[in-house]
Amino acid sequence: MRKDYELFTKNTQAIIYGFHQAPIQRMLDFDYVCGRKTPSIAAIVAPNRSGFHKVFFGGKEIPIPIYTEIKDAAENHKNADVLINFASFRSAFQTTLDALNEKTLKTIVIIAEGIPERHTRELICVAEKFKKTIIGPATVGGIAAGAFKIGNTGGTIENILASKLNRPGCVGLVSKSGGMVNEMFNVIARNTNGLVEGIAIGGDRFPGTTLLDHVLRFEANPKIKMIVCLGEVGGMGEYKIVNAIKEGKIKKPIVIWVTGTCATVFPSEVQFGHAGAKSGDAKEGAKAKNRELKAAGAVVPDSFDDFGEKIKDVYEKLKKDGLVQEFPEPEVPRLPMDFKDAVERGIVRRPTSVISTVSDERGDELTYNKVPISKILTKNYSIGDVIGLLWFKKKLPKFASEFIETVLIIVADHGPAVAGAHNAIVASRAGKGLVTSVCSGLLTIGPRFGGAITDAARYFKRAYDSGMMPEDFVKGMRAKNIYIPGIGHRVKSVKNPDKRVELLKNYARKNFPKTEYLNYALEVEKLTSAKKGNLILNVDGCIAVLLLDLMSNCKEFTHGEMDDIVESGGLNAFFVLGRTIGLISHVFDQRRLKTGLYRQPWDEIYYLDD
Repeated sequence: MRKDYELFTKNTQAIIYGFHQAPIQRMLDFDYVCGRKTPSIAAIVAPNRSGFHKVFFGGKEIPIPIYTEIKDAAENHKNADVLINFASFRSAFQTTLDALNEKTLKTIVIIAEGIPERHTRELICVAEKFKKTIIGPATVGGIAAGAFKIGNTGGTIENILASKLNRPGCVGLVSKSGGMVNEMFNVIARNTNGLVEGIAIGGDRFPGTTLLDHVLRFEANPKIKMIVCLGEVGGMGEYKIVNAIKEGKIKKPIVIWVTGTCATVFPSEVQFGHAGAKSGDAKEGAKAKNRELKAAGAVVPDSFDDFGEKIKDVYEKLKKDGLVQEFPEPEVPRLPMDFKDAVERGIVRRPTSVISTVSDERGDELTYNKVPISKILTKNYSIGDVIGLLWFKKKLPKFASEFIETVLIIVADHGPAVAGAHNAIVASRAGKGLVTSVCSGLLTIGPRFGGAITDAARYFKRAYDSGMMPEDFVKGMRAKNIYIPGIGHRVKSVKNPDKRVELLKNYARKNFPKTEYLNYALEVEKLTSAKKGNLILNVDGCIAVLLLDLMSNCKEFTHGEMDDIVESGGLNAFFVLGRTIGLISHVFDQRRLKTGLYRQPWDEIYYLDD
């Protein structure tokens, strides 16, 4: 059961506003080394997310639910009474107001800097009305040693352990400065048996809770035997502590130092890092405050340098009087190291699951086959060049790259009637998205549509490379009852040739050093077309044999590489890539025309009655 003077216990749970993965994991790591049984984070609120965020609690992975609104998180996690608000200064006011209006949330921590003072004062009024506590704005948060920590307070887990924050001691700390809190944790750990609770109230002119608010809590907390306070130039908050000491409200020894004594060296008013750290008149200066605190009975060092010595003096006196005692350090559970950190330190190795040799995005710049993307763009690499780098890991000669682009242009589309385009159109008209519709068309690619490139290349290469005469090749295929892939067209014939094939042949004869595979295929065509006029070398067959000629003309390809590419079916990739352009065009066309669901007309279907 949490006492009035306690903000946090070992059972405290928080709701985090904002998807900040690093502080979330650091809080859970702190929980683990403190020996908490339950995580200190109950839920996350992220307006643009939902579901779960996976985190580690020690070596075990656990899910933390994510909500889009504070109200839903609070309703589903009534045990959480702290909200840590990582919202920006633009939205921190409204989100904090929302949190204050949730009955279950008792303490609100505002991390953001730059919240307008009018908004902060309004939040303070609402908090007082509902008897709730605000820490911040402009705070790093705070920590209850061995129990609960806010966000990044305390720094890394190594610093947490070095400062003995994994278990409670006897000191209560409150500071204006968040930047000095970690240093003070270390100072206290070196000069006492450790901290009970440490709070950074934030450096704004109007903090949600004051130095005195926390000093009085520490006074009421029997676990705290001495109080340490770090004030700051600017404002009058430290004088409230002076008055409380004089009025007997603070009976425990308090060691306090107000930073900013150097302000008197400057000829005019000085604005330090915080909005509230303004030197102002003499009364707001550090020297005046330190003088008044010392006169009231606080222990005030001569400078920050001997702050630790004064803390130690007070602690030793308490120990001598039997009010505090040393104790053996508890065993700290070993926190597993994140795999990424272990790899960076070179203390773990793990076999890879994927091998990639074509591209690398890990460095300062993406590379395609070790060529930086900036070079590809500035040195005018073409699409054909990029295909060479990524598909074949080679910088192809100009004639080869240009031929590849020619192939892509020629196969890009062949009208709406062919299988792939038809499928894409039907899917699009059924309301399917671009990717689904294009995939529907691509799935038709096979031996009867587009896929003949690979089969044609395989059969023609085997025949030519083995020295088989064209007549023997044709007879052999007929004897096996196999249609020659790449030969035959449903519409075109010897008398009505395919213009695409003519363009490809003309390009090759003009730009290729030699066209041995094409010449062989054309000899086969003479034999087949003599039997039937439409048994001509079609576009798939022409692309197939010219790709063979391309590779044989490029010294970059070995015979073994050619065989691997052909046998793997890799040459179909040119049809897949090129035809994707056309399939996308048909999907765009149907969307533009706003066509409805397609239905095959009855008169195009022959209904066979048994």
